[in-house]
Amino acid sequence: MSRLIAPHGGKGLVCTLLEGADAEAEKTRAEGLKKIEISPRENGDLIMMGIGAFSPLDGFMTKADWKGVCEDFLTSDGTFWPVPVTLSASKEDADAINEGDEVALFDSALQEVRATMKVTEKYEMTEADKKWECEKIFLGEGVPDPVEFWKIAMDDHPGVEMVMNQKAFNLAGPVKVLSEGEFPTKYAGIYMRPAESRKIFEERGWTEIAAMQLRNPMHRSHEYLCKIAVEVCDGVFIHSLVGNLKPGDIPADTRVKCIDSLVKNYFVEDKVLQGGYPMDMRYAGPREGLLHSCFRQNYGVSRMIIGRDHAGVGDFYGMFEAQTIYDKIPYPEEPGKALLCKPLKIDWTFYCYKCDGMASLRTCPHGKEDRVLLSGTMLRKMLSEGGDIPDHFGRDEVLVILREYYQGLTEKVEIKLHGAATGEPT
Repeated sequence: MSRLIAPHGGKGLVCTLLEGADAEAEKTRAEGLKKIEISPRENGDLIMMGIGAFSPLDGFMTKADWKGVCEDFLTSDGTFWPVPVTLSASKEDADAINEGDEVALFDSALQEVRATMKVTEKYEMTEADKKWECEKIFLGEGVPDPVEFWKIAMDDHPGVEMVMNQKAFNLAGPVKVLSEGEFPTKYAGIYMRPAESRKIFEERGWTEIAAMQLRNPMHRSHEYLCKIAVEVCDGVFIHSLVGNLKPGDIPADTRVKCIDSLVKNYFVEDKVLQGGYPMDMRYAGPREGLLHSCFRQNYGVSRMIIGRDHAGVGDFYGMFEAQTIYDKIPYPEEPGKALLCKPLKIDWTFYCYKCDGMASLRTCPHGKEDRVLLSGTMLRKMLSEGGDIPDHFGRDEVLVILREYYQGLTEKVEIKLHGAATGEPT
């Protein structure tokens, strides 16, 4: 019997991916079904459901699920879930579909059917519904006033823009996923399914595992957080997003090279596992931190590293709001339906010249003039502008990789700094 944490939801790993002859037969059948075009985010969510990373979800959410998740962090059956997982369709497509129909979910960029779905419900999403969802999911302590939020959200928050640009209806129902796309080949050895990470953890004898979420190159603060986790857990799972990011973020293949260099030169290798997952970022800050815990639990992770401004964007969230939200969420009494993966809360970290090493606000008594404040956004901005990187901001091996990447860019993207990147810890 496995000693790892149980998958979220109490049903084991719920995988909707078809393989081999079953997948080929379903692809043939899908040729006769009505095609619904899907977005990159929906495609990533499909793969997450396919491989069991979104267990216990087996399809896109009903209106009751959507409302319960937005309002109470609970699906209609009482399972904890922090962020809606929905599929949008145009009014024209929705009008042509009856509940009970089967449809093919089509990726127009790849000209490929990615899944089939039995439509159990269709429901309208008005502009007011979308705004309500955005306020529930994206409104944070950084900009708590809805009036002020909407003055900047459509220009500065990619998650809000994503929701508001969704089509007029949502379709709900179970899916049969037909492909993992390019991820298994493009990120061979990094991309993995929950069953695969669980197998590795068990082979290594790990039971208490912490996960490090990464969408930026790994700088000294990330390295320090992982080493704290290694001290208190059996190992750390450095788990990078290999799905879509916002303009200006560094692509996954470059980030993977950086992590490889760090693991090789600065970690005990059998205490670290590097992995990748295919979901797109939502930039939902505290809510996304909870989502990261949900699906990391499916990967076998028991502790989620939550540091400063986890999954944030701009100044929309409080610096440690993604930590405090764990103290406010519901914990269903029914076995398996509560979130079991707990946060590993770590304070603001930095390099301190007087301490002569990495430290945090809990361990360093010195002033801000002695500290090198570390931020992925600040690092990207300095590199993109060809500026000098302060000592102790990043490892030399990593900076070589990142400079090569930026020198190879033909188009530069302006990178905005915000409070999380430039603010001083108090």
